[in-house]
Amino acid sequence: MNLEKSTIHSSAKIYVAGHTGLVGSALVRILRKLGYHNLVLRSHHELNLANQAETAEFFTQESPEYVFLAAAKVGGILANDTYPADFIQENLAIQSNVIQQSHRTGVKRLLFLGSSCIYPKHCPQPIKEEYLLTGPLESTNLAYALAKIAGIEMCSAYNRQHKTRFLAVMPTNLYGEGDNYDLETSHVIPALIRKISEARQNDNRTVEIWGTGEPRREFLHSDDLAGACVFLMGLEDAPFSTLLRAGSGPLINVGSGEDITIRELAETIAKILGFRGELFFDHTKPDGTPRKLLDCSRLNALGWRPAIQLRDGLQRACDSFQKHFQSSVPSVVSA
Repeated sequence: MNLEKSTIHSSAKIYVAGHTGLVGSALVRILRKLGYHNLVLRSHHELNLANQAETAEFFTQESPEYVFLAAAKVGGILANDTYPADFIQENLAIQSNVIQQSHRTGVKRLLFLGSSCIYPKHCPQPIKEEYLLTGPLESTNLAYALAKIAGIEMCSAYNRQHKTRFLAVMPTNLYGEGDNYDLETSHVIPALIRKISEARQNDNRTVEIWGTGEPRREFLHSDDLAGACVFLMGLEDAPFSTLLRAGSGPLINVGSGEDITIRELAETIAKILGFRGELFFDHTKPDGTPRKLLDCSRLNALGWRPAIQLRDGLQRACDSFQKHFQSSVPSVVSA
């Protein structure tokens, strides 16, 4: 995408909520690369979006024209299952405050970042947007998923009642630069990278991995997601309006279109890192949803495709981890 094809002027005031996180930092990189220079950024220390008064004051003072709502409390299967109250309370507060204040101050367009966990656990594959609310959710991340579903409905409700232009994007499983490598709260790729990298460093012969390794997952690099978000936000009025009026609500899937098993993922990461020990899959731990592959035909029809292949993205992620988080580990071995 280039700036000439976007409806967003290079001088437009753009607020990226959650700019220090995986998705937010990727959005900032992409926006700056494309020439957008009027970015509004606030850390959590500077602005608590879960606080209604603070959020209202911020929007009154800054009056952004476009909002990317990437701020959220996120985590892997362990964190979601352990802290469900934290996940639902904080995410509901953040998105309610930002969406309400975006309406109040006349934001032109808002893009709300959700998650593919909003879809039923046993969903037909690949997952279409209209499958939302057609079956029970995965129990381990129920609180988080319900918060995100509420965010989608809030965008839809404001669009219907107040004629706002708020779009909800549902990305598949993400990874990339600036990921979270805390084993208690991380997602599967950063957790595997850390576990396998540390096993190689410490000459351990075994790495324990939760579950059977059989569930299939789709993965997308955070830079690709950021590119898709900027692409969608800058669409001409007609196609953007069509997305808002879709029968499934103003939501659209973003994914790579391909999935692999967790076992295959772990084996690929082990090969990249040069780990030649055993990968032990603990069948007593939960697998989560059996398969999650998004149908991205609506987005693809608009002309967007991901640019980073999984193998290349994993190599970059491993390089980044060892450079920034574990400098004492021997250099990554390219396979």
